[in-house]
Amino acid sequence: MTLTHILVFIAAAALYLALIPARWRGWALLAGSVVAIYWLQPPIRIRSLDFVFPTATLILAALGWAITRAPGQRWTRDDTAAALVVAGLVIALALGRYLAPELRVTPTRPPGLLNVALALGAGGALLVVLGRGWRQPRRLIVPGMLAILALFVVLKTGPLAESAARLLRQAAGQSPDLASAAELEWLGFSYVAFRLIHTLRDRQTGKLPPLTLREYLTYAIFFPAYTAGPIDRAERFAPDLRDLPGPDPARLTQGGARIAVGIAKKFILADSLALFALNPTTAAQAESGGALWVLLYAYTFQLYFDFSGYTDIAIGIGQLYGIRLPENFNRPYLRRNLTLFWQSWHITLSQWVRFYVFSPLSRYLLTRRRKPSPLVLALVGQVATMVAIGLWHGVSGHFVVWGLWHGLGLFVHKLWSDRTRALYLALRERPRAALALEIAGVIVTFHYVALGWVWFALPDLGVGWDVMARLLLPAALR
Repeated sequence: MTLTHILVFIAAAALYLALIPARWRGWALLAGSVVAIYWLQPPIRIRSLDFVFPTATLILAALGWAITRAPGQRWTRDDTAAALVVAGLVIALALGRYLAPELRVTPTRPPGLLNVALALGAGGALLVVLGRGWRQPRRLIVPGMLAILALFVVLKTGPLAESAARLLRQAAGQSPDLASAAELEWLGFSYVAFRLIHTLRDRQTGKLPPLTLREYLTYAIFFPAYTAGPIDRAERFAPDLRDLPGPDPARLTQGGARIAVGIAKKFILADSLALFALNPTTAAQAESGGALWVLLYAYTFQLYFDFSGYTDIAIGIGQLYGIRLPENFNRPYLRRNLTLFWQSWHITLSQWVRFYVFSPLSRYLLTRRRKPSPLVLALVGQVATMVAIGLWHGVSGHFVVWGLWHGLGLFVHKLWSDRTRALYLALRERPRAALALEIAGVIVTFHYVALGWVWFALPDLGVGWDVMARLLLPAALR
């Protein structure tokens, strides 16, 4: 989100509260979210792709609803209305191809109306078949999750994304020689994928509450959290959506203050730190280990202020519209160990992978005839979970190393905590020693996390190892 986006969303919230009756606010949020995901999508050099991606998001979300409907849940007039509203908005946005560029909502000229109508018709036909005709849509839950993961892997793997971009360029009549993985910038797909997998898995286990098509779509694409989270859960989101409040000075003040804090974090602090934060260029220019530490500290805080700033903005905008999005950060750099850090950094992602990666993997290992020891179980579970988080950012070697760094760190912390439990209990009677140990834990944890960001900032593993050596070893030993 840019400052322009944020200001428009604030202005729209004022109109929403002043002009929209309570019974229509849920519909207004759905309509606003549909328009917003097209507006937020950055331009792409492949013709019409920046219109195709948001449209595909809507179709995938609608099919996700059809597959995850509760047993016995019938298609209602509300569902028909939601499908027609979304289709009508997409057609209206496609008509922007006949407007001047400055009057369009979409970043570039939309594709032809016939192509848009055919895509919506195909998606609508599948929706009707799954939502009204087929009585056992749950059989598609596992294939649905695998399809989302496959699409995710293609988008996040450089060579695969470049090959896909080449094919799309050929289909659009453009030169395939100019294809680049960066062209497949499907804004919001990572977060939408997590929400869809969550609902598919929770329907499989019987935990997902019944949702109308309007509620499901609004949950999947709710615009404040669309680009950078947090990753909300459907069962938490739905009650807020069903009981949207009117204007409340206290809530609006809190939301406005939260947005202001987020803007300061992102556009003042993070963007200023980005000018000299660690990256391949600044790493090559640094002449000493001390200079590298300055770059690393700048990058460490840039990441925090950037990401937590966006989270503050999303939560604040959500408050303006009456939706309470979950918290995502809780002073992570002040935590005394790595476990507490991951309970405070990108909290909703940590909870998601715990529910859908760590717990299922642990249960699977425990059901095997030869059960692993508790230590092996902890090692495999923690490493697999953190590597999964790394791969979520991108399927490449440096994110795998970053995941291993944190997975092994969490395992070492478990060994340490298991062997020092008696010491920590004894320190309850010695508050000064306990405070000193906590301060030491904060310093060690912060620097372990900061060093891990080296693998995040530097895609080239060779450069990453060189920077790590320059940070930790004196020149005579390198």
